[in-house]
Amino acid sequence: MSELKLNRRGLLGMAGLGALGTTLSYGPARAQKPFNPPASLVEAARKEGRFTYYTAAFAEVEQETINLFNKRYPFIRIEMVRAPGGQLITRVKTEAAAGKLTADVIDHSDRGLMKAIEDLFADYAPPNAEDYLPGALVSPKLWPRITPGWCIAYNSELVKNPPKTWMDLTRGDLYKPGTIAQVIAPSGGTTWTRVMFERQVLGEDYWARQAATKPALYPSGAPLSDAMVRGEVEIAPLVYNVIYTKQRDGAPVQTFFPPEGIPIVPYATGIPKTAKSPNAAKLFLDWSMSDEGQIHSIKDHGNLTSLKAPPYNPPGFDPKVAKLWVPKFEEFEKLRETWIPEWNKTFGYRQ
Repeated sequence: MSELKLNRRGLLGMAGLGALGTTLSYGPARAQKPFNPPASLVEAARKEGRFTYYTAAFAEVEQETINLFNKRYPFIRIEMVRAPGGQLITRVKTEAAAGKLTADVIDHSDRGLMKAIEDLFADYAPPNAEDYLPGALVSPKLWPRITPGWCIAYNSELVKNPPKTWMDLTRGDLYKPGTIAQVIAPSGGTTWTRVMFERQVLGEDYWARQAATKPALYPSGAPLSDAMVRGEVEIAPLVYNVIYTKQRDGAPVQTFFPPEGIPIVPYATGIPKTAKSPNAAKLFLDWSMSDEGQIHSIKDHGNLTSLKAPPYNPPGFDPKVAKLWVPKFEEFEKLRETWIPEWNKTFGYRQ
């Protein structure tokens, strides 16, 4: 891994902060490695026959993953408990304090919240642990089962001169006010990652330059992607998994991964020390982290992967050009409190 080299504006803006993120090499697609768990683990999971799965991810998406896992292991019943991020962590803390934590697997999109309760988790590493990018981990107990990544999307029926880079989103000479839209910085950790990337990599003045184009602001990616399909906005940075299914299903949208970098948001997933079905939980997490599980996440749900060399690359992803970018965890936590208000002020957004 190597530190990103910022342009001059970025270097000046970040002087003294030491808040650089890290670029992660993403190799060309390689041959898939088969998932062959030990027979002893499968038999132990069979005897347990079930496990409870806490997740902050979308229930419909996770049910697809559960269904695919059950095609291989139909003898394991999975009880899914889905809740929004903050509520899920509150539930975990409350149950753990009372000695009644029922989860066998906990899956969350906010690595910071999971890192804060790291002591609740058992030691765990998937069989292919060495295949994963160290920069995507915040704890040796917590693993990036899902890795969403940012792209730029546009309505292909309306945009005749599509952007080719992140910097093109500051081009008021190319795109009239309101053409470009984006999700507000306070919407959550995923968007905060993009906002950090913009300032640290594209330059301290990037926010102001983009704000000058008067972008339409949306509370989250779902309504923004719907607005793009309807033609209410034309261009926007979006998490790829939000727009991917619309593109796949024939909506008039195109996506690309900008060459300056692709901010990624690795999840954190682990097995609590108190798990009552640790073997079934381990089998599920081992499978999820395997090439088979990661291909499903990429191909069916529009995610990327934190594997060093992926077994599959999404359409339009050129590993020779595009590079993954992940913020340093310490800076991710420390800068949010001051930078988000600055972003709000720059874009004239009031919470």
